[in-house]
Amino acid sequence: MKAGSGLSTLESSRAAAIEAAMSARQALLGAPADVAFVFASPEHMAAADQVLAGVHEAAGPKRLIGCVGEAVVGGAREVEGQPAVSVLLCEMPEGAETFHMQFVATGSGGIFAGWRFEAGPPDGEAVHIMMCDPFTFPVDTFLAHLNRAVPRVCVVGGMASGANQPGETVLFLDHAIHREGAVGVRLAGAVDVRTLVSQGCRPVGSSFVVTRAEENLLFELAGRPPLERLRETVAALSPPDRELVANGLHIGRVIDEYKAEFAQGDFLIRGVLGADPETGAMALGDRVEVGETVQFHVRDAASADDELRTLLEREARSLPRPAAGALLFTCNGRGSRMFSTPDHDASLVSSMLGGMPLAGFFCAGELGPVGGRNFLHGFTASLAVFVEPGPRRPRESWRGPRLGR
Repeated sequence: MKAGSGLSTLESSRAAAIEAAMSARQALLGAPADVAFVFASPEHMAAADQVLAGVHEAAGPKRLIGCVGEAVVGGAREVEGQPAVSVLLCEMPEGAETFHMQFVATGSGGIFAGWRFEAGPPDGEAVHIMMCDPFTFPVDTFLAHLNRAVPRVCVVGGMASGANQPGETVLFLDHAIHREGAVGVRLAGAVDVRTLVSQGCRPVGSSFVVTRAEENLLFELAGRPPLERLRETVAALSPPDRELVANGLHIGRVIDEYKAEFAQGDFLIRGVLGADPETGAMALGDRVEVGETVQFHVRDAASADDELRTLLEREARSLPRPAAGALLFTCNGRGSRMFSTPDHDASLVSSMLGGMPLAGFFCAGELGPVGGRNFLHGFTASLAVFVEPGPRRPRESWRGPRLGR
């Protein structure tokens, strides 16, 4: 497998697409471009057809997916607030399949149409890269269905950003542009894809077992109202951490209940939506179950940097061969909104994984697996790393028990 990436900040949509695609094509050394991943900034939204035409003119990929995003990633750069087109071209000898999905409302709820997901092989996963329209594609419902119905399917990607209302979203698929649903590509089994999800949060205080809950309402932690547990936790924190709690509280659901101790990276992070001061109950951004272990979390730039750096170090050590290329789906709340240094996520991924070709975009929600299940995340950096094919083995990001549902 070969891959190449290119980035252009030219104002002309067609010229930027051609420049980025030609730069990416040079790294293929004459190999065919079997799949192209294309990301464009909102400045190119009105001329999205010219972006698509330019990539095909310069590289002639057999398959293509992508979208317009609030900002784009190209190599070690994150381009925010200015025109940019980023392209990743991949040679995949066994090819790939692209698809467009839609959610069709019915009297009993709805169905997802356009693509049939099949279980991955016993010793691996069927990997799908997807970009979805946040206005028309209920991705939480979609991923929950996959987790229940189709084992060994891995989904990584992001929600398209940059659009302000339904009908503005731009999704690229082969030679067409879609403004609703989701586009994706199923990668052939010969491609070794490693996934990494950095949620950027840090646990504070102690962990607690859920003793009473209903759907996303949390009523008791270890026999007492969660608001009481939170007050106890906050009282023992340093002043800086108390300020972080005040600016945004999160809760982590333990992924592997069999671990003796829990640390950063051992949780699925969800937001705390509110609390009832009379009963002490809390509303969460996800459902919880009695018997689960949870812990309060805070988020800041230092925590996000530390977790991403730690996960990348672990990933770099585990790679059997150098990475051929990667896709980065990072939250539009990260970048310059979170970090004081420019290009934080892109430069860190690029430097720690050997400077391989890299492309991606800033998402309105990131897709990626945690603990063997697919989830939609926020404030997250989700990564798909392509590695030269070799002997199969279980991937670290998919080890451990499934979260109870």
